[in-house]
Amino acid sequence: MRLQRISAATAALAALTTLATACEDSPKPGPPAASPSASAQGAAPASPTAAGATLAGAQAHVQQYTSCENLSIDPNDSRVPLSGFIGAGGWGITERGVCTDKKARGETVLFLTPDMKAFQQAAKDNAAKLLAEGRDNTDLASRTVVGKTFALTALKTATAVSLVDPPNSDLRILSCNPDVFVPEGFKKEKALVEGCFLTDYVNSPDGQGSPHRGAVRDPSTEGAAKPGQPSTGSLGLPSAGSIAELKELVSPHTVDCTSMKVTDEQVQSIDYMPVVDGPASAWGVKQRAVCGQLGGERRAHNLNWLDTVSDMKTLQTKAKAAQLADLKDDGRLKATASKLLVGTNIAVETNNANVRRGLYQLQFLYLNCETGFTAPAGYRLEKAQVEGCVLTNYERPS
Repeated sequence: MRLQRISAATAALAALTTLATACEDSPKPGPPAASPSASAQGAAPASPTAAGATLAGAQAHVQQYTSCENLSIDPNDSRVPLSGFIGAGGWGITERGVCTDKKARGETVLFLTPDMKAFQQAAKDNAAKLLAEGRDNTDLASRTVVGKTFALTALKTATAVSLVDPPNSDLRILSCNPDVFVPEGFKKEKALVEGCFLTDYVNSPDGQGSPHRGAVRDPSTEGAAKPGQPSTGSLGLPSAGSIAELKELVSPHTVDCTSMKVTDEQVQSIDYMPVVDGPASAWGVKQRAVCGQLGGERRAHNLNWLDTVSDMKTLQTKAKAAQLADLKDDGRLKATASKLLVGTNIAVETNNANVRRGLYQLQFLYLNCETGFTAPAGYRLEKAQVEGCVLTNYERPS
């Protein structure tokens, strides 16, 4: 499932643990993730040839796409992280250097690899070893990029995206993990060794990876069923016939409804503000319940609202107006404001990020009405019932 594969990446990664373990935020040891571009495609500029390959040539190739300044081959250069980066002699590497991507404000470690098949075989062997050890996150968010005779590890996600995203780029990410998911709209090509592949997709758990390339999905117009998917062509949205069924769907693992009150009254607190404000029927809500502790000796806490919906378009229209009003002052939703996650005829309102993550696994989607909003590749982005909004399982980091 798409979301599960993206979520799996959030635990992990580094770029080439023997080749490179450097992550943008924390250098955790991890799998190798290299990516030789099997061959130049279309009108892409030619890579340095094996006969005349040099680090200066690799630098010049990289500079077609992004900054690579102050190249150094000093093995003690402080820009290279202290651990995890091998030098000449292994993985088919003959020379190593480092340069600075001033655009992304990060470093790029370059490796001269004239024997690219040996490099890819070493990457495959290393990935297989780590996967056998239970390191399922291996290669899920690689930032190691390769051309014909050189490889590099970008210490910033933005550097990797700049290198593989241009349509004319002949550089690729290499992955040797069979569970790595490549979203629609991205290339997935054969590597030089079986069990690995090349792609122009950069996954990143922080949402800074490759931009979304596909159109916003409109499940109502997508026609015939696809293998493993509903007839709408999307992963579908959940539904329930009553509040009791909705409670059974989301509780207890996602929403704690140990204490639940079914009521038309407006129930909220200073810390937990629902989306629906006023009479529920005016929002297209058929029946409404609140889960959590409503207050008393203690302040109200852990509040989440469950709705069965008779008119989803009305609910989304009014929720859009409320969301835009909240965003108007500073472009942010109040921390106490709930977000509306919808199914086909049900909704949950919550300001708890952990609850929302669980609801996304149940295929609920968040109604986002921010102007110009889009989701990174790999996340769901579907048409809402009101213009100017989309349904998604991606939330920008706050």
